[in-house]
Amino acid sequence: MIINEGFKPKRKANEKLPPGQYEETGFPVLSLGPTPKIDLGEWRLVVDGLVEKELSWDWKEFAALPAEDVTKDIHCVTKWSKFDTKWRGVPLDHIMDLAGVSPEATHLIAHSYDGYSTNIPIEDIRAGGPGKAGSQAWVAYLYDGKPLEAEHGGPARLLVPHLYFWKSAKWLKRLEFVKGDKPGFWETRGYHNYGDPWKEQRYTND
Repeated sequence: MIINEGFKPKRKANEKLPPGQYEETGFPVLSLGPTPKIDLGEWRLVVDGLVEKELSWDWKEFAALPAEDVTKDIHCVTKWSKFDTKWRGVPLDHIMDLAGVSPEATHLIAHSYDGYSTNIPIEDIRAGGPGKAGSQAWVAYLYDGKPLEAEHGGPARLLVPHLYFWKSAKWLKRLEFVKGDKPGFWETRGYHNYGDPWKEQRYTND
């Protein structure tokens, strides 16, 4: 994992913090390797797997989809939390409706342009999931009112703010809906399969 220089934890008590976290006012850059260079003219997002209709959008087509502005706290497994981050993105439940995701699908596997993948249960991306009101997950392309920078996952990344941030895959390329769980890159390397910050589910046996 790569961490940008100058990243120094500063602890501050705050009731919004999950256990074991500290508040970060910057935006640390963490990834499994170098930032990929993605040409907007070549970018595509594919939706496939257990769907009635496989979808594929280029950048112009994707940017024309209905989007939402959202403000959310985010929590990294490396123990920093950033409050009230501002994003704009397409809700996952809208994408699921367009594709006609099968009732048999239990998980989303998010695939990235750098070969990364991560697994998320369907109930954690569907609007109005257990105990949740409104959208839970988005494909985000603006951060703080500006195009999402490449180091933070641009042109577009997954945003699932109620789980540790490794679940919010950067440089999103493909949304695959599957029956049965398929652990992704970090989940097969010792990270927790689910990743709830409030339960400190960082590693496999947490």
